[in-house]
Amino acid sequence: MPSVMQMTGLGRSTIYRLMAQQQFPCPVRLGARAVAWRRSELDVWSQTRPATSH
Repeated sequence: MPSVMQMTGLGRSTIYRLMAQQQFPCPVRLGARAVAWRRSELDVWSQTRPATSH
């Protein structure tokens, strides 16, 4: 989760909220208490996000 948060710039609760809304890739279960996200799915998700300017 920390690396996903760093890569996306999103907080933990925002990631879970987007997952519940089916707007963020779902994790892959690695074990009973471990999950991970596929880098390729995060890259595709990131590329489809609208760009913002500050």
